[in-house]
Amino acid sequence: MSETWHGGAAAVVTLTFDVDAETPILAQGRDYARHASTMSHQAYGPDVGLPRILDLLDELGVPATFFVPGWVAEHRLGLAGSIVERGHEVAHHSYGHRPPTSMTPQEERADFVRALEVFADQGIEIAGHRAALWEASWQTARLVAEYGLLYDSSLMGDDRPYRISAGSGEIVELPAHWSLDDWEQYAYLPAPHIGSVIESPAKVLELWRAELDGMRHYRCLFNLCVHPFLSGRPGRAQALRRFIEYALTCGDVRFARCRDVAEAAAADPEIATRPHREPVVDPGVYPV
Repeated sequence: MSETWHGGAAAVVTLTFDVDAETPILAQGRDYARHASTMSHQAYGPDVGLPRILDLLDELGVPATFFVPGWVAEHRLGLAGSIVERGHEVAHHSYGHRPPTSMTPQEERADFVRALEVFADQGIEIAGHRAALWEASWQTARLVAEYGLLYDSSLMGDDRPYRISAGSGEIVELPAHWSLDDWEQYAYLPAPHIGSVIESPAKVLELWRAELDGMRHYRCLFNLCVHPFLSGRPGRAQALRRFIEYALTCGDVRFARCRDVAEAAAADPEIATRPHREPVVDPGVYPV
């Protein structure tokens, strides 16, 4: 077995799917539950987009990681288990999709633990975590380490896996970036107001292919984040298919679950350790 996180590949692709369903909208206010159109827009993800994506992954024979809020797993019994049965990974994506930066430390801890309890009750083994909206607090990594998880995927301090010291232990960070998120390309709602321009899937495919080519040159982690209620729609699903097919034809790209990349990174002596601490800010220079 290779001792490198990349296993000799020019780039490693982690296909990750945030199965948010209604949670990102409800996190902005429970009154949005009254908005039938908006709720149906979000329900499209687990009801229509997710099955389509799972079939696509089966057809192409590639593994993926699905970040699922505890609320979604709790309200759609069997969803998380059905993902695992297809050979994919289910990971922690908060309980209610409330960003840690919007909560007190006590609220963040309670939300984190509540999600873990949902997955434990369903027999789903959890190795990794992603903060809602990638809005991690400085406590987030400490919670990941404290509760024995292997990795986090919320930060943007590199384009390869790296280690961070987090309170009671060390964890692997699988960094993300906004350019590899379909939310920035496709998301639009009038209320709550989200986005303004819905991009063409052809443009998104071009963007992701260009990023992959660059990452192949520098031997990086291509950590793609897509949402079933967005990229599960027909034209976008076809663009995702074409991206995966392109990566497969490159011949030097490896697809892996986040858990597998994190395990390899944890054993790789060449992986960098990056500082993880809040900057000291002079209030005279940066007032509130």
